[in-house]
Amino acid sequence: MIGISVLGATGSIGISTLDVVGRHPERLRVVALAARRDAEGMAALCRRHRPVYAAMADKGAASRLRELLSGVPSPPEVLAGPESLETLATLPEADFVMAAIVGAAGLMPTLAAARAGKRLLLANKEALVVAGEILMRTVAQSGAVLLPIDSEHNAIFQCLPADYGRGLDALGVECILLTASGGPFRDTPLGELPAVTPEQACAHPNWDMGRKISVDSATMMNKGLELIEACWLFATTPDRIRVLIHPQSVIHSLVQYVDGSVLAQLGNPDMRTPIAHALAWPERMVAGVAPLDLIDVARLDFEAPGSDRYPCLGLASRAAAEGGTAPAILNAANEVAVAAFLERRIPFTSIAEVVARVLDGLPSEPMTGEGVAQVLEVDRRARALAEQNLGVSVG
Repeated sequence: MIGISVLGATGSIGISTLDVVGRHPERLRVVALAARRDAEGMAALCRRHRPVYAAMADKGAASRLRELLSGVPSPPEVLAGPESLETLATLPEADFVMAAIVGAAGLMPTLAAARAGKRLLLANKEALVVAGEILMRTVAQSGAVLLPIDSEHNAIFQCLPADYGRGLDALGVECILLTASGGPFRDTPLGELPAVTPEQACAHPNWDMGRKISVDSATMMNKGLELIEACWLFATTPDRIRVLIHPQSVIHSLVQYVDGSVLAQLGNPDMRTPIAHALAWPERMVAGVAPLDLIDVARLDFEAPGSDRYPCLGLASRAAAEGGTAPAILNAANEVAVAAFLERRIPFTSIAEVVARVLDGLPSEPMTGEGVAQVLEVDRRARALAEQNLGVSVG
């Protein structure tokens, strides 16, 4: 039996992971579940999957969870506080760790799992965005196995040879093609974008995702973050990565080789596919996903993303090229701006404005020996500057 800790269990990736795990009780068992503050959702998952441990980053939510599980036979041991997530990431009985905590909050438990040499199923792209150098070095030193869960990076992983760590040139790769749906506003007149609502931004046409990630898809900041992530995962540079809008979300990404060949991974838009791939790798397992019917799909369309509609993509490319702490600055500013939009404090188009002002106001620094401490300090300063710029964006 393979034990798994699911960090971010109550989110969309966590729920999908538990669905796949539940289909293979002879092979996989849930050791631990962790979430931020959804005690009711966590209680339901604990009753269903019977973990040994459960953790809530919010201490009040942990107390509530204990109350909700008080009558459950053999309840899990409930841990509390942000540090408890790191504890669940390093449990000896957990062979695999699903890192699916959204945002920079997932950095420390992801690093803890890497240090512990786990099979790390990485759905938290921000860990690589803000601390890619640190995370990849930790994985190499500990012997951990890092498998990407983002559908795009998982697709690239499947389209590359097993020894892709040798570098793209050695493999004869010309470039990587990241696909994007274009989000819910792909055809919305530009003049109408300032008035779009959080509800509209979260209504993704193809994928079932959380609110923050859905907004990132609408701005295409998610694709910018994925570009940065791909640079670290596949040891390449931004100029070797192209972004294509593919509205059907059937081709999840492609790899173009120097001989003219292009390999693509296709499938229905369902996160259980990359999750099952990573859980079973190098084998395969049933994911519960319907087979792709190409006759039903009928056509596959592609277009280039426009910079006037998706300025966040350009900002992310700029941060990737600058390197150093620029990606951490970008990510922190975006998290603040997206939260403000979801709270109706700023209009949709101000998300990019806030991020641009923070990138301009907080120059990138080279990564130093301070490691995580430097990243956390840059994150703090970028968030503070982003908050200051929220009012400017409205005016």
